[in-house]
Order: sequence, then structure tokens, then C-alpha cells
Amino acid sequence: MTDLPIDLTTSLQSSPILQGERVAFTGTLASMTHRQAMELVEQHGGIAMQHVGQITTVLVVGEEGWPLEPDGLPSSKLEHARQLHDKGEPIQIFSESEWLKLLGVEPPERRSHQLYTPAMLCQLLNIPVHEIRRWERAGLIKSVKKVFRLPYFQFEEVATARRLCELAASGVRVDQIAASLERLHSLLPNVVRPVEQLEILARGSNRLVFRDESGLLEPTGQRLFDFDPPAAAAEDESPDTIPMRPSLSDETIDRARWTSEDWFHEGCRLTDANELSSAIEALRLAIINEPLNPMYHFHLADALYRQHKRDGAIERYHVAVELDHNFLEAWTQLGCVLAETGDPASAKDAFQIALDLHPEYPDAHFHLAGVLEQLDRSDEAAEHWRAYLEFDQRGPWAEIARERLLGEPQI
Repeated sequence: MTDLPIDLTTSLQSSPILQGERVAFTGTLASMTHRQAMELVEQHGGIAMQHVGQITTVLVVGEEGWPLEPDGLPSSKLEHARQLHDKGEPIQIFSESEWLKLLGVEPPERRSHQLYTPAMLCQLLNIPVHEIRRWERAGLIKSVKKVFRLPYFQFEEVATARRLCELAASGVRVDQIAASLERLHSLLPNVVRPVEQLEILARGSNRLVFRDESGLLEPTGQRLFDFDPPAAAAEDESPDTIPMRPSLSDETIDRARWTSEDWFHEGCRLTDANELSSAIEALRLAIINEPLNPMYHFHLADALYRQHKRDGAIERYHVAVELDHNFLEAWTQLGCVLAETGDPASAKDAFQIALDLHPEYPDAHFHLAGVLEQLDRSDEAAEHWRAYLEFDQRGPWAEIARERLLGEPQI
């Protein structure tokens, strides 16, 4: 929370209502819609405002991706609030989490306190699962926990990563994004894992390179050699790109010396670039050198599936779970492809194995419910639709679950 003249914290703690406060919102809220937030303001005695003006006393900043405009600048409402503050106007700026905490409100569906699998985030944020995996390999997002290789993420971190990548891909200068993040951080120092700690650098064809404390990383997670570090920039400049070593696919590279890990990273890079035939070749070469690595078979299965070779994908998912019986995502992917190929009974078995390993696995509950309905076992399916809604109440999958439960008690 910013250090402003009037201490709203004290007033809120001494009164359960926002009596006399005029509250505006900027950015997308992670916990509720803007309409719901405005109703909450009015329920607590405040006045909800569409715009920021001299009579505004509170600005709440949404945490779903943070408020950055298409040009990479902070939102106009946030900038206006900053200007009013600098002029001595009694306006305070709160993050969404801070505002809800001050009101003593914590909606049960609040996303920031829930954890999401890659498949759930795919539905919520319209991001391909393979893109979420790429971001994790690159270090752009970090899982909060892993259960048998299955990563769980916080919603805001992935939403922010998506927004930053959209800005970089649209041509916004990296130094502009960094400056905006720094400005947001100065206004809201309590943001969750500030993304400004990562220096995101754009380089050709929407390719992203990341710098951490050890140097440079490309999206596959491959470490890069920084042969020619950028010279110190002028005070008003910051480089958009950095010199980097050639791609592993460069013809001058001696592939005869590549390890299985080199081929695996090259296969991931080619998959990310949608060069699926070449990706499949690279992943097969990784497997030749290291045939007992279940992750290599899993990625090969994904590449085969994306190339519409479902039988080959099924075979490789089977190999992955044979090598690692606890490989949750492989069991789930296997079940999904089996269901697509018209074998719901075998798909049911795969999803059930995943749930036996991890009873609180949302994806498996959702998919198992679907195949149970195909098998005319609606009563059993309803149990799993309800189980899924315990983990997600707002996403597209939650809406599907509710539709299937029409007439059933709602959570």
C-alpha cells in the first residue's frame, strides 16, 4: 500500500463499512467481476466510481495480469491516481489482496489462494498447455508444488506472464515493460513474486530470452553463452535484445557430439516453434541415447498428438507410464487420447489410476466424469463433476460441470 496522507487502514479497522469513501478499480480483478466489486463497495457504505477523479479516495488494482495498457504503460487510472497523490489529494492505492484483507472479505472462489494445473490454466487463460510448460522450463513461472511431476501454479503469476509475453510479442520495447513494472512495484510493493525480477528480452519472431542471476536462458531452459554482454546503456536507454549464441539447430553445430539432453531441448524448441516433424526426429534421437527417460517419451507423445498421430501418441504415453507408473500427466493425456479415439472404457481406467495416485487431481475428476457419462453411468459421473467444483468454481470447465449437474445441489 502506498504511503498517502489519509490512513484508510485505520478507518477500515474501526468501522465495518466504507462510509464516505469513493472507490474506483483498474485492471482485471482475480477474485470477482468489476460489477461484483462495485456492489461490495456499496454494501460497505462506499460509493463505487467508474473513473478516477479528485473526489476519488481509493483505487483498487486488479491482480489478473496487472494493469498494463497495450503500449506497455501503466493504466491511465493508475497514472491519474499517482498524479492526484503527488498534488496532495487524499487518495490511496491498494492491491486487490490488500483491499479484500482490509474489508475482511475472502470470497471462497478467490483464485489467488487456489492452485491450478496446466490444463486448468489452459482453460482459464486460453493458453496452450505446451506454452505453460515452456514458460516453466524457462523460469518465467514457477510451480508452487509438484505431485508426481504434475506442477501446480498460482493464477496471478501465469496471468502476469501471459500479459508480459503478449506485450513483448506485440512489439512493446522491453525497457518500457521493465519501467512500467518498476513503477507498479513502487506503488504496490507487496505484489506476489514481482515479475520485474526477470528481465524479459525479445529477440526476433516473438522469441523470448530470459536473464537470471546465472546468465541467459532460452525458452527451452537451455543455458546460453553471453559472448558479448551489452554495454552500459545511456541513462534513457535500455537494450531490447542481446547477442546470443546460435540455435542448436544451426548447421555449423557438430550434432555428433550432442547428448540426449541436447536433443531433448532441441525437440522442445522445435515443438514450441510448431516444427513438429523435426521435433519428433529430435526427440527420437534423445530416446535412442536415453531410452528409459519417461519425460522424453511424454514429450514425443505430445508432439505426435499435435501432428494428429494419435496411435503413436497412445503408444508413447503407455511407455511413459510403464517407465514411471506415478506419471500423472501421462496417465491423464493417455486417457484423453483414448477417449478421443472412441475407447471410453480404457480412458476411464487411465483416469481412475491417476485418481488412485492423487485423489485431489482436478483434471482427472473432470475427464473421468465425461467418460462415465459416455458409458451411461451418470450417477457416478455426478460425483466427479461435484468433486471438480471443489477445486474450480469460475472457469469454463466449472461451467460445464454445473451444466451436467442441473438439478443437482450446487456448491
